Formats: sequence, structure tokens, C-alpha cells
Amino acid sequence: MAAPQDGGALLGEVEGQVQGHRDGHGFLLPDDGQPDIYLSAQEMHAVMHGDRLRVRVVRYDKRGRPEGRVLEILERKKRPIIGRLLLESGIWLVAPEDKRMGQDILIPKNGIANATAGQVVAVELTEPPSLYSQPVGRVVEVLGEIDDPGMEIEIAVRKYDVPHRFSPEALQQAAKLPERLRAIDLKHRVDLRDVPLVTIDGEDARDFDDAVYCEPHKQGRGKNAFKGWRLLVAIADVSHYVKPGEPLDEDAYERATSVYFPRRVIPMLPEKISNGLCSLIPYEDRLSMVCDMLVSEAGEVTAYQFYPAVIRSHERFTYTEVAAILGNTRGPEAAKRQELVPHLLHLHDVYRALLAQRQQRGAIDFDTTETQIICDDNGRIEKIVPRTRNDAHRLIEEAMLAANVCSADFIAHSKHAALFRVHEGPTPEKRVALQAYLRSLGLGLSISDDPKPAEYQAIAAATKERPDSAQIHAMLLRSMQQAIYTSANSGHFGLSYAAYTHFTSPIRRYPDLLVHRVIKCILAGKRYHLDAGKMNVPMPAKRPGRAPPMNPAHASTEIERWDVVGAHCSANERRADEASRDVEAWLKCRYMREHLGEEFAGTVSAVTSFGLFVQLDALYVEGLVHITELGGEYYRFDELRQELRGERTGIRYATGARVQVQVSRVDLDGRKIDFRLVRDNEEARLLARAMRDKAGASAPAAPGSAVEALEQVRRADRELKGAKRKAGGSKAAAPHPVKAARQSAKAAKPGTKTGKSGAGEARTRKRR
Repeated sequence: MAAPQDGGALLGEVEGQVQGHRDGHGFLLPDDGQPDIYLSAQEMHAVMHGDRLRVRVVRYDKRGRPEGRVLEILERKKRPIIGRLLLESGIWLVAPEDKRMGQDILIPKNGIANATAGQVVAVELTEPPSLYSQPVGRVVEVLGEIDDPGMEIEIAVRKYDVPHRFSPEALQQAAKLPERLRAIDLKHRVDLRDVPLVTIDGEDARDFDDAVYCEPHKQGRGKNAFKGWRLLVAIADVSHYVKPGEPLDEDAYERATSVYFPRRVIPMLPEKISNGLCSLIPYEDRLSMVCDMLVSEAGEVTAYQFYPAVIRSHERFTYTEVAAILGNTRGPEAAKRQELVPHLLHLHDVYRALLAQRQQRGAIDFDTTETQIICDDNGRIEKIVPRTRNDAHRLIEEAMLAANVCSADFIAHSKHAALFRVHEGPTPEKRVALQAYLRSLGLGLSISDDPKPAEYQAIAAATKERPDSAQIHAMLLRSMQQAIYTSANSGHFGLSYAAYTHFTSPIRRYPDLLVHRVIKCILAGKRYHLDAGKMNVPMPAKRPGRAPPMNPAHASTEIERWDVVGAHCSANERRADEASRDVEAWLKCRYMREHLGEEFAGTVSAVTSFGLFVQLDALYVEGLVHITELGGEYYRFDELRQELRGERTGIRYATGARVQVQVSRVDLDGRKIDFRLVRDNEEARLLARAMRDKAGASAPAAPGSAVEALEQVRRADRELKGAKRKAGGSKAAAPHPVKAARQSAKAAKPGTKTGKSGAGEARTRKRR
């Protein structure tokens, strides 16, 4: 038994939340940040995913990982469980959609409500599981048939506990808000309605929370003269309508973010606010918070100020339109909005200056391909297309980054508590692993023991044209930590900023709304204090490999309260991402069921010890080629080089390799797509030859492959047995075919040692 690591003493008692696994076992995520504790399938019989437990550490495995025994169930997960209602041998049961639940739920006949077999339902437990019995429940909601349009979204929002219904109090408060601006709303605001601010968003955008304007600016004379641009970023003033402690604020905080699915959005705020009062609709007066900046020709923000304003968007542009205008100022798109073209050109000029400054400070910029799912009217995937980024996208991105940096600087200089967006560099363990990986590639490039963003960017730029660039960039990304919201300003490693916060999207992100409130209080000479009701939230689950979040009940100081809010917003951001990915995975699996048996060209996107992940070139869908589908070879996983290497043939599979695959299996419940590797005749011939050479085969007439050799031996064996039966079991039968092959080989090449024949090699592989 290995010595205990940091997982607590042997026989020590630990409390935490259980995380189930689809294979039946589970893990306890301790509240105190200790390593996860393994729970066997037997220990999981009486508990379910999401329960809170007290366990005792009873042993450690060879690698020092703790294993526990359940002592007490502290709290059961109270939310309904989503699954499909099934009738098997006269017994009603629900198979949970979340496979981490591990057990089917028995439903009494009087507990199925009006549901029918095969429908998706929500179940409330009436009897928890025990060591000797399954859980029992009753149907509390019937969602519909599994093939109903949008059912995958209905499942996801419940599966991940995403709040999707506003409280009656919040809806009532939203209904009482005025339809238009009133005179009292304009008090103490700068009137910018004559400034030609414009919004630039995607074609399918419905809420417009930012507008921009730029003009050349000169100031002073001589050496101290300023030459550059005045850049205005106007953001919807949500804080004017959503006040602390009110029902709208409570619902917004519970959600913390909007959740985006294909064809549907679960908004953070009711539609009257998100798509109405706070959306910067063209030609409508709207309240905003403005970041007014001076940007030098070198791309540095030399001065800025914040103030509340009233604006009127002069046009709603799409990224495609702006890119077309910037590409051709005499084209049809430019002709429609000729008076605004000069302002767009000024925006493009300041963007190029900001971009040059970004490159100079060494911010990381990975060139990744994002995809967009196009659905039909029934919510099924019609096609998946790459999302192309043009100068219009980058223009808005740089303008928003500049405003976010100014807001962080303004709050930091005011010494006011707030939520910063923090992105830290690699941990020491990840740094060492990345250094070893880069050495194994022989690039001549690496990162130092105190890495800077510029080092990452240099490696990304140097490897941009390599076939394995996707793998290298993925490894660079994995070495860095996840961005979070916290009161401690540790800077943003990826963007190379000393201080960074989120200011530009208060319609869809709660941290941005808090930043607006803080800035308003600073401008008024006051301090913003968090509502005490914000502490009455469930503590986010401890994440594997991370320190535990603070318990809200223990938050006694102002900074600790901000940390609780930051942990809540970070956890809900991850929850939204997981729910979105789950829906996209379901849609892709449904889409690929129509392509079963078809062959596609693809690229290896990741390599693991159990196989290859391949992304199809034509469909932008990823699936797994399991290691058992790679042929009759034993492959070793080289973690350092991130590749699979055949022991006998030396064949290697690494990220970036081009392969041909066939869609062999689609698991809709598990959200998995399996591929089978397809080899052309030439590739198969070379593989067989490599295997014979490695095996040292010396027979002159070896079969084409090990599989063919095995079949040939079996055929000869059957013929031999048939001859024996005809001869009445005579002992003078023909010799065994393997022995005959070895004897003939010796006769053909006297004086040489005979290696294993193809048949012998096939048998050896079968035993292995």
C-alpha cells in the first residue's frame, strides 16, 4: 500500500459532494480541497450523483490515491431527475438522462401521472436508494417525446439545473417598467444622441448591448502634441432598471449568465429588458454607460473617462456588411450608408493601432476554427459551417477589450472592491509538463520557468504552418488555468493585461452589471456594498484539482463576499458552457445517425491512451477511433509526444495526421460517435509488409496479413481433420500445417533461423 498523499490520514473522515461515473463507481469531491476520494460501485449503491456524504478513507492504491467507505449521507440532491419512462416486463422505471446517476428509478403504477412509455419525464424521488434496493420516484413533469423539436434543450436545462423560468415577482416587476424613456431618466446624463454611434453584431443577434464611434483627434502642439483617435464605447445601462435586492436582480444573480443554444437563448433578464428597454435598437433613445477614450497612433489608451449618457444608435450593422464596406468603399453596401462610411474607416484605423499594440505587448492569439450549427425548422442540424472571423469581428473585439481594461484600471485606482476577470498562467506542474512536451518536438523553442504571454505567442506563431499546429496550440491552452471571476486582481495572462474586468455585456453577464454599479458609485463619490441576500446561495461544487470555494456562511468581510459572488458567477458560467456543449453533442449525434456506414476524410484532433479523436473535414464533427479499431497491432501511448506508436510496425498516429474513417456507431444517450479506420489497398499492403519485416518472417509465400494467415491455418486445420475422419482416425495423417510450413521454410533456406510465421504471430497477438 502506497503512503498517503495529501488526501487525509488513513481512517480519516471527510465530507464532500459525490460525483458519479457512468461505469458505476464515483468520487467524493471534498469540501476542504483535498484530492478526490474514489468510491467503488458497491459503495455507490446507496448514494446518487450530487448527494453530500461523509466518508472514511480506508486504503490507498499503488499511486497513493485514496479510496473511501460511505459513513453517512448528509444531504440528498433535491432537484428532479430527467429521464425516459420505460415499461419492462410490466415494471415502470425511468432511465436517467444523466448517466452519472448510475441507477434506474422504479415508478409505481400510480406514480406515472399521464405519461406514456418512451416519453421524457422529470422524476422526484420518494424513496432514496439503499444497499439492497433501487430508488423509487414519481413523475412530476412530462416533457414530451424524445424526437420533439427542442427536446434536447429542455433536457439540458433540467439536467444541468439551469434556471429557465423567471419568478412571477420578476415578471411582474418587468411588466411595470415603462415602454419608453421618461424625462426623469435623462437627468444627470450626457446627451450623445447626435453622435453617430452604430452597433455591429451577427446576423442572428437580438440584443444589442454595445455601440461604437470613432473620430480622429489632435491635441496640443510641439513635442507634447497628441495625435490619434477618440473612441467611444457605449454600453446598455442595465443597472438603471435592475436594482439590488429587487426580484429582477435576484433572478439575474441566480442565473449569472445567459445560456446560448442553437436556435434558442435562456436569457439572464426578461425579454422586455434584454431585447427591449436595454437593447440599443437603431433610431431609438437608450440609456448607456460610456467609456470615452483617447487612443494614440501607437495604440495606447492615454486617457479615458466614464459617464452615464443617453444615445441613439444611427444604424444596426452586421459583421458581414462592415467587412464588405471596409473591403470596398464604393460597393453596394457602402452606397446604402454613405454618410457612415468615414466613421467605419476611422474605427478600422484605431483597430489597426490597437492590434499593433496587442502584438507589441505579446498577447496570445491562437488561430482556431469555430463552427456554427445551422438548424432547420424542426431544430435538427441542416449543416455545420466554419465561423469565419473578419476585420469587423476583430474591430469590435479590440474596442471592447480597451473598454474592459479602462474599467479595471478605473476601479483599481479607486481602491474599490469588485470582480476582476482573472486568467493565470501555468501552474508549476503544467509548466514542467509543457516544457518536456516542447523539448520532445525538437522545435528549439520553449517557455522559461517564469513564462510570459509573449513566449506562448512566439511558439504559436512559429508553429502556425505545421501540420501538428492544432496539437501544439491545444497543449499551450491546456497548460494555462481557466479564467475566473474573483476580487483579487491577478491580471489576465492570455491578453497580457495587468488588470482586466468585464464591463461590456451587462445584458447577459451578471459580473458586468456589478462593474457598472461600482463605476456609478465611484463617480458619485460613494461605495457599492453587496446585497446581503447574495450570500444566500448554494456553495458551488469543488472542482477537481482546484481549491474549494468559500462557504457563503463564512463570508464575514466585504472582500470575502465578493469572492463568494465571484465563485458563484464562475460556476454558473461553466454550467452554461456544459449545457451548451451537451446540446450540441446531442444534435451532432442525431445528425451523424443519418451518415452511418459512410466514409469521410478527417484529421486526428487528439490522441489518448484509448484511441484517436478525428474531426471530419466536410462535416466538422468529431468522433473516436478506438484503439481496437487500429488493426492487429499493440500500440503504446507516448504521453510526452501525444502519439500512439505500434510496437512491431513502428506506425505512429499523432495529432494532425490525415486519415480516412467510416462512421460505425452513434450512441445518442452517451453523446458519442465512433469511427472505424479505413485503409486503402496500398496502405494495407505496406502495413502487412511492415509487420512481416518486424516479425522476421522468412517463409517465401507469406499471407497478405496476419488475419489472412490465421484464416489460412484454420482452413488447413479443417482440411486435416476432414482427412482424419475419412481415414477412420488413422495415425498416419498429414503433419500439422504450421509444422509443415516451418519445415518447408528450412528446406527453402538452409542454414538460416526461421522466424515466427504469420500464423504464429497471429496466435501470439490473440493471446496478448
